[in-house]
Amino acid sequence: MSEEAVVTRDSTATDARQTYILFTVAGTSYAVPSRHVLHIEMIEHVTPVPNAPPFVEGVVFSRGQVVPVINLRTRFGFDRAELDLRTRLLIVDNGGRRVGLMADNAREFITLSDASIHPPNEAIGGLSGNYLEGIATINERIVLILDINEVVETAAIAAVTGTETH
Repeated sequence: MSEEAVVTRDSTATDARQTYILFTVAGTSYAVPSRHVLHIEMIEHVTPVPNAPPFVEGVVFSRGQVVPVINLRTRFGFDRAELDLRTRLLIVDNGGRRVGLMADNAREFITLSDASIHPPNEAIGGLSGNYLEGIATINERIVLILDINEVVETAAIAAVTGTETH
């Protein structure tokens, strides 16, 4: 079961800490606060939804609910990739709405101190569509911390699920 091994690293700082789930998309490491992630699962089949925004892959049936799936590759402007055994779906809670984030892989937990996360440079934030909440460096690896609200863009997801946003 080494494919699903979970690694935890602690920061040496004494300030407030948060646990993050790390995943990759197009070779880049990203993280979301674990408090937003309900569960992570493999993807077997995504049902396309007509007239959905290009970054909405479709919907899946997960734990008794129909969940819209955002393809993070498409959302971030990368080419789509075929699903494989490493592809993961992070089911996140965004203001009471469940949304699936499709990543190339996800299998690492990490605890970061708030002081180790730096705000993104304004030039980077503008290029990324304001998806970034911060940037951390872990053992010479750059990890981009995502702003779930910006990534999900609830109005677009509401159009797919047929629910209102408030």
